[in-house]
Amino acid sequence: MKAALVLETGKVFMGESFGASGEAWGEVVFNTGMTGYQEVLTDPSYAGQMVCMTYPLIGNYGINKQDDQSEKVQVQGFIVKEAALNPNHWQLEKNISRTLAQAGVVGIKGIDTRALTRIIREYGVLRGVITTRLEHLNELTAKLKTWQVPENVVADVSTKKIYTLPPTESKKGSFHVVVMDFGIKNNILQAMQAQGFQLTVVPYNTSAEQILKRRPDGVFLSNGPGDPKCVQAGIETIRNLINQRPIFGICLGHQLLSLALGGDTYKMKFGHRGGNQPVQELETKRVTITSQNHGYAISENSLAQTPLYVTHRNLNDQSVEGVKHQDLPVFSVQYHPEAGPGPSESLYLFDEFAQLMQEWRAQHAS
Repeated sequence: MKAALVLETGKVFMGESFGASGEAWGEVVFNTGMTGYQEVLTDPSYAGQMVCMTYPLIGNYGINKQDDQSEKVQVQGFIVKEAALNPNHWQLEKNISRTLAQAGVVGIKGIDTRALTRIIREYGVLRGVITTRLEHLNELTAKLKTWQVPENVVADVSTKKIYTLPPTESKKGSFHVVVMDFGIKNNILQAMQAQGFQLTVVPYNTSAEQILKRRPDGVFLSNGPGDPKCVQAGIETIRNLINQRPIFGICLGHQLLSLALGGDTYKMKFGHRGGNQPVQELETKRVTITSQNHGYAISENSLAQTPLYVTHRNLNDQSVEGVKHQDLPVFSVQYHPEAGPGPSESLYLFDEFAQLMQEWRAQHAS
């Protein structure tokens, strides 16, 4: 079946449909990862977005339950050069087309993904629609110009109920961490369980009072989709948790922490999405290659009016990749230390979080 990708610029890419038939609307972004397409598909941070994979061959090792980052496919649409029909892997359960079809997600293949990526780099993130209904293509460009991107997508992907997860490793000084779920990846939960943390996962709009009643040793702020300024309930909770417990944030949680302390964020032209972003820790000058997925960043100039200072910087565009509080055990990073896909050389950040909780516990022992 034929399919088309229409951009708000009026550009139309003709290709073939795979996955579900029908129509999907969303922001068109690109991911530079050579592997990890399943993690991309199921990462809640991609909710509302249609992802173009720049690597030309996608789906060659199939899909399996172990690599899912959430309970369902989260992307709004999927765009590839070639989708493997007959993948091969010892964990293989199904191919990518069947996965999308079962999830009701529309995909398009056979288009020039390199040309699409160059357009996004020139114009920035664009609104688009993938459709198998080709009779009304001329009308879609005008509709895209007035179509509004959904705002608070965090409410759609956050857990609706509180649940707990036990540690998977026994480590000296086990800690209880409350996780604010703004759209968390399974790999982050698993990384903290492997660190020996007992986790209580709560919805994004849980109040500081409700969190503190659970007597955690620390609070974790998760990744998630969309504009951080739309998550006002989370920002208010974080503001009320400052100086109450050690806090560690990743990705969206990193942005929300800065907003809670008086900083500002901005929408990037095309964001960072992939497993190959170089980040430098300013104190040690150490450079790590990181996995990232974000379209917003912290405005460095805005931090002058806050108690936060920059700890990490992206070497490609000099954007802020990490901050710390000047006086309190509060810190965050923009990238994903748990990776999945990507390098895991930044897992030491969970050790730092454990150290802060150990020091807090010692200072506040009754």
